[in-house]
Amino acid sequence: MNRIAILVSGASRGSNMQAIIEACRAGRIPDSEVVAVIGSRDDAPALQKARTLGISTAVVNPKEFPDADMYADALLWVLQKAQPDLICLAGYMRLLPKPIVQAYPWRILNIHPALLPLFGGRGMYGLKVHQAVLESGLKVTGCTVHFVDENYDTGPILLQRCVPVQDDDTAETLAARLLPIEHETYIEAIRLVVQGKVRVEGRRVRVVE
Repeated sequence: MNRIAILVSGASRGSNMQAIIEACRAGRIPDSEVVAVIGSRDDAPALQKARTLGISTAVVNPKEFPDADMYADALLWVLQKAQPDLICLAGYMRLLPKPIVQAYPWRILNIHPALLPLFGGRGMYGLKVHQAVLESGLKVTGCTVHFVDENYDTGPILLQRCVPVQDDDTAETLAARLLPIEHETYIEAIRLVVQGKVRVEGRRVRVVE
């Protein structure tokens, strides 16, 4: 059984997290289960949702540690207790500490609500991304599932899916239309990884059937 841990942040609603949990339980992500959801605040909506779904939760609040190294050590300790085969970021807004990335090479996935490398990087999350897409004038946007490296949104890309940008779109309507596509794309990406069908070769990710 593949063990999946999910990292969320304080403001995360947990929709991608819930989609992953339900996909595991329905067999759409085969032979897998979410064994832990780890957040930065005990009252985070995503953590509360995880508890209602019967998932073990943990809190590692970076504000409670005097420096980044101690936060990284604490987060790594909690992850090692969960013994995940795969880690999924779902609304985790921080730069993942280097010791975590180094401990789980090519075993950490993230989803971003744009077609990377466009509209990524520090501070680009949520409605800010969609507003930037609208201001750019692009007619197509989408989502990207990528492996996590030591920088914001720069890891090798596994899957991307596109949606059209409508003339009357707002950041809110664009986000709402993209969200179900995000869920499906993330689930598909995780399925490919747990089934051993993914190869990372430098900056390129190959899917082998």
